[in-house]
Amino acid sequence: MTEKIALTPATHTTPPAKFSHGVKKGNILQVAGQVGFLPAEEGKAPTPAGPTLREQTLQTFANVKAILEEGGATWDDVMMMRVYLTDVDHFAEMNEIYNSYFEEQGLKAPASARTTVYVGLPKGLLIEIDALAVLS
Repeated sequence: MTEKIALTPATHTTPPAKFSHGVKKGNILQVAGQVGFLPAEEGKAPTPAGPTLREQTLQTFANVKAILEEGGATWDDVMMMRVYLTDVDHFAEMNEIYNSYFEEQGLKAPASARTTVYVGLPKGLLIEIDALAVLS
């Protein structure tokens, strides 16, 4: 039986509740919803990367990527991403940031599947992203 392994990169704080930032079992890796917090600093509360959707989205991608890498995965292993926005008016801008980011990453075709929904997040946070990866 394959062991389930919790993934917490050095850039992340301990989760505020009983969950893991990422979990790997066999060749499946699930990244929990990540937000645009800057890398963790000892004794300091989590801080958003900035007030803009661009700043928070790029930091959120960095946070997801850190967990993927901690589990031995890359963006090319991602099968599904879920994007949670707090404002429907951010959809077009987020798509521009999303497309540009993955072009810069050299993502191989085909791109992963994706769902985008609108939710409430803690004050000041504009986006959350989770990902499901399958390693070869």
